[in-house]
Amino acid sequence: FAMMQNDQIWKGAAGNLKIDDPFFIASTTKLFTTALILCLKSQGKLSLEDPISKYLDPSILKGLHTFKGKEYSTELSIQHLLAHTSGLPDYFQNKGLNGKSLEDEIIAGNDRAWSFEENIEITKSIKPLFIPGTPGKAHYSDSNFQLLGKIIEIISGKPYANYCDELIIKPLGLSQTYVYQDPNDQNPKCLYFKEKPLPIPLAMSSFGPDGGIVSTATELLIFLEAFFKGKLFPERYISELKQWNRIFFPMRSGIGIHKFKLPCLFNPTGAIPSYIGHSGLSGALAFYSPRENLYITGSVNQVAHPDLSFKTMIKLTQQFLKK
Repeated sequence: FAMMQNDQIWKGAAGNLKIDDPFFIASTTKLFTTALILCLKSQGKLSLEDPISKYLDPSILKGLHTFKGKEYSTELSIQHLLAHTSGLPDYFQNKGLNGKSLEDEIIAGNDRAWSFEENIEITKSIKPLFIPGTPGKAHYSDSNFQLLGKIIEIISGKPYANYCDELIIKPLGLSQTYVYQDPNDQNPKCLYFKEKPLPIPLAMSSFGPDGGIVSTATELLIFLEAFFKGKLFPERYISELKQWNRIFFPMRSGIGIHKFKLPCLFNPTGAIPSYIGHSGLSGALAFYSPRENLYITGSVNQVAHPDLSFKTMIKLTQQFLKK
């Protein structure tokens, strides 16, 4: 883990991870994808209100979102995808016709690769949950960010990994941050499921815009500060992202970002601030507390108990703020 507040920086490591070891950041990748979309917005190349039909081939859209016999695929917008208000199922975590999810297969040790086309077909095979933009409704879906990745590629004319390098990684000088694409790459630390290693390089090389980035705690800290302080896109955009919907306790989904806030029952004095950012199933996270001007990044590298990263974040915050 790494933390930063004003000019104070702290770094620490334990277990089989050393400070600045590279690890899979999993769905924390979605912050990078959000940043790319907002970069394109700042360049006037898209609007968050744009229907995705403006960019995606009709073959991708056909049958993507059919709810109670009516197709809503052409009503989906970029903002619906960013905010998880599309109603689309999650190709990775939602269960398919066989009663199992892709996540179930992977955690069982059945490593496999998939293409964008395959995960869209999986998405189409699972029923949507609600009409796009239904007030108060949100459902976390990796499919949303796969579609955003494709839109980024179509607008930029470049592969997602290359555009990420060009707009984020190289400008910020991140030498150990990259989109994982080569299953033979053993540089990132192997994920764990409880006490056992979970080597799933084929799966990790397939995620891309929804969960495929490798980084370190220190480099994530640099990115996180750049994200929230206007170094990648206009800082005023951040306030526009804060449209919160319940997604899973105690998390709320905004537009491309999440909010973590402990309820009063577990935080009666209010000492633990709320955070905005993102986390991943690998136990990785990158969060910022506006109240404390505090950034925290890192990973517990544990797929079975990703909540450990939040418990660690809370404990580290408590200790850091005591200084």
